[in-house]
Amino acid sequence: MAQSMLYALGGTGFTFLMTSLGAAVVFFFRKEMKEEYQRVFLGFAAGVMIAASVWSLLIPAIDQAEEMGLIGWIPAAGGFALGGIFLCLMDKLLPHIHANSNTREGLPAKLKRTTMLVFAVTLHNAPEGMAVGVAFALAVTEGADPAALAAAVALAVGIGIQNFPEGAAISLPLRQEGLPRWKAFLYGSMSGIVEPIAGVLAAMLAMRAQAVMPWLLAFAAGAMIYVVTEELIPEANLDEHSHLGTLGVMTGFLLMMILDVALG
Repeated sequence: MAQSMLYALGGTGFTFLMTSLGAAVVFFFRKEMKEEYQRVFLGFAAGVMIAASVWSLLIPAIDQAEEMGLIGWIPAAGGFALGGIFLCLMDKLLPHIHANSNTREGLPAKLKRTTMLVFAVTLHNAPEGMAVGVAFALAVTEGADPAALAAAVALAVGIGIQNFPEGAAISLPLRQEGLPRWKAFLYGSMSGIVEPIAGVLAAMLAMRAQAVMPWLLAFAAGAMIYVVTEELIPEANLDEHSHLGTLGVMTGFLLMMILDVALG
């Protein structure tokens, strides 16, 4: 279990670092990120998460279930549905607000707008951390198989790459809200701290109850797809006459697919 947690911490630590590096952009740019760039980055993140959900989570979930003598699609479908339901509930309960929006979501709460902006990003960082943690736990259960480890590394790299613009997308709006640069960076960086936490907890659960491994893999996939369809793709395509968001999705999907297939 210690090895699994160490791998999970390393993988999610990298994704957290990329979020922090993205948030550091606030020290070099005075203005908010252009909407065109935001759409591309949101689409890119969506594409990465879709591809990761299929190649890094759902397919391994089916394979793992079949190795256990189960009907492969049942844990995959069940875990996927539970992941979506869980994120839907969190979306309804956690007070948050998205950038470029004045609509507060979740339960009523007397929180600052800046805090709710951070919560919005934190909400969809959790399934990303869980995905990386479970992927490394799966690699350890297979005896640190090089192919499984490479697939987990590919997942961490893909999510880390898309976390860089995400960090900038939270720190720059916070700066526009009037926060000092150091505080905007701190909040943007800390929005990603949930990833190591979720990753280590998911890896711990997976190692303690390996029978639920396929369910956890699919759960993370369902949670990520919920984020993609609920938030990323709609926000990437706010301008109906622009294809930038769609091109971002295609690029992110292609990159993650290549990473997973080439390395895994």
